[in-house]
Amino acid sequence: MSPHVNADPAELAKFSDLAHRWWDPESEFRPLHQINPLRLDWIDNLSPLAGKTVLDVGCGGGILSDAMARKGANVLGIDLSVKALKVAQLHALEAGTTQVRYEEISAEALAAERPGEFDVVTCMEMLEHVPDPASVVRACHGLVKPGGWVFFSTINRNAKAFLFAILGAEYVLQLLPKGTHEYAKFIRPSELAAYCRATGLDLQQTRGMEYNPLTRRYWLSADTSVNYLLATRRP
Repeated sequence: MSPHVNADPAELAKFSDLAHRWWDPESEFRPLHQINPLRLDWIDNLSPLAGKTVLDVGCGGGILSDAMARKGANVLGIDLSVKALKVAQLHALEAGTTQVRYEEISAEALAAERPGEFDVVTCMEMLEHVPDPASVVRACHGLVKPGGWVFFSTINRNAKAFLFAILGAEYVLQLLPKGTHEYAKFIRPSELAAYCRATGLDLQQTRGMEYNPLTRRYWLSADTSVNYLLATRRP
């Protein structure tokens, strides 16, 4: 791998090993399937997707990419995990999702090739897996059109997030495979907001995402102490 690619080979290997299970709603990816309607509706309410040109950065197996295409967007999903992309492409063929395609390329490389080309850029559950999240934020700014929206989601860095997102989700409830997340890579909302401001993205909305292990239900709220989402716009 090129030394300039902003990716952790161990992270790519981790998700590649699970790629064949991406579209199994009862697999390790069950949380992604469960939260997908929430994040899809949140994005669509702020920037209606129908007819938009959308980029999904770190698309993995395509759960969000496919859903946005079904809302009427023309979607490009990008990732550096070849196995995950193959799973995404196969699912699009099987499901007949014609308005989505996938490409193996980094956000930074695509920003150099196709600046200002997208109405909407999403980067969900991805920043906590890369060595330099600020670089991804800069690339997302470069990829979106003036007036366009960029959406992020990631995990806060504090004691509660460690308890819930690592000990709880990975070890106690076993919602995720052990080792999915590294606490040191979690990002405080203030840090992500600073990355956005530094690159010229204006913060529009912050939302938290909560989970009840008894009802196995997720919902959006004002509580950003663990999982949270940021909506930004390029002026």
